[in-house]
Amino acid sequence: MQTVPEASRSRVLVTGVGVLSPIGSGKVRFYEALAAGRSGAAQVTRFSTEGLGRSVACEVKDFVARDHLSPVESRRMGRCSAMALAAARMALADAGLQANAWEDRTRVAVIVGTTMGEADVLESLDQTLVRSGAGAMQRSHLARVGSTLLPTHIARAIGAEGLTMTLPAACAAGNYAIGLAYDLIRTGKADVVVAGASELIQQLQFSGFVRLAAMAPEMCRPFDKNRQGILLGEGAAVFVLESEAHAVRRGAAVQAEVGGFGLTCDAYHITRPHPDATGSVTAMRRAIAEAAVTADDIDFVNAHGTGTKANDTAETAVMNEVFQGKRVPISSLKSMFGHCMGAASAIEAAACIFTIEQGIYPPTIHFETPDPECDVALVANVAQRGAHRIVVNNSLAFGGYNAVTLFAQPGVLVPPNERPRAFFSARTESSS
Repeated sequence: MQTVPEASRSRVLVTGVGVLSPIGSGKVRFYEALAAGRSGAAQVTRFSTEGLGRSVACEVKDFVARDHLSPVESRRMGRCSAMALAAARMALADAGLQANAWEDRTRVAVIVGTTMGEADVLESLDQTLVRSGAGAMQRSHLARVGSTLLPTHIARAIGAEGLTMTLPAACAAGNYAIGLAYDLIRTGKADVVVAGASELIQQLQFSGFVRLAAMAPEMCRPFDKNRQGILLGEGAAVFVLESEAHAVRRGAAVQAEVGGFGLTCDAYHITRPHPDATGSVTAMRRAIAEAAVTADDIDFVNAHGTGTKANDTAETAVMNEVFQGKRVPISSLKSMFGHCMGAASAIEAAACIFTIEQGIYPPTIHFETPDPECDVALVANVAQRGAHRIVVNNSLAFGGYNAVTLFAQPGVLVPPNERPRAFFSARTESSS
């Protein structure tokens, strides 16, 4: 495998953010909700929960596909693809970019993570097959099923002709997408990558988590002694990531830098993290090392923080091992907008950009009773302000997927001998 010399690798810059979430859609509304510690939990409205014993989730209630898609696109796509495309268009607008106006469209890639993709479309087809036979299945639905279509729809809409990929990496899919995008740009294989993740709440998925006894009845309380499990969420977050050269040429406004990422697999259990959390520790250390910083440089950690006994205890072990006694502020945003499955770490990455830009640590809401087994520096119930030069986004997913991304303020990771570059020196001075 050919390696790219460090000196020739590009910095990877975040220039656009698009988000649809249970606490607000559009970057401004999402950021306002994060600062306010708003809950997106409510009674499920899109399907019946009768007989399940659980009826609360975090749905995206303000999304109407026709507000973002053409009539033809709306007919062509299921809800998961529609949310992904809507978030991508928000991200492009935020970045000041126009679809189909690329310098070289073969160097524009699209990567989308998900867990179940168009699960509601597949459910509809299955029900038709079982109840009425194959002859009753609608051909228009068959063309909307594949998860591989999520990035294809975006690529077609924006005129991207580079690498196009779906990453079904469970709850870590968003971080996986950002990490692969980082590699493509760092190694010179792409100038722009539109990357993120999308997920929807669906009845079979909801019922499955109830059967696993993993679902909380009313609220998610990460790191609380009395936590009872997850609440499901849904949504999408998509980012415009650019090489430094591409961003400089067009005078882009840079929101953050992707400094590095780390990936491992526990290879231990299909649902539980490894009790020693060694895989997650390694992933976090790799992300930090990739950015050429140390654990002492980390200002804030967005936790995976599902609100289950096993996950929160394991993540506490990760924090203690990586930071060796340093009390780094940590928060789980799943307390606000639920566990958005494949979209979770992407939506949480958008929250990391919010912290990088505004210096606000979003809170873990619903926290009441400290747990001696979860002794972390939790940002509890009310947002806090603090240092925000470097932020880490943590994912520990089903199947043992561990994915960690590191974000930094523009210019912070630039070595001193490279500081004369006007682009970064100007950004650094303006943020100091």
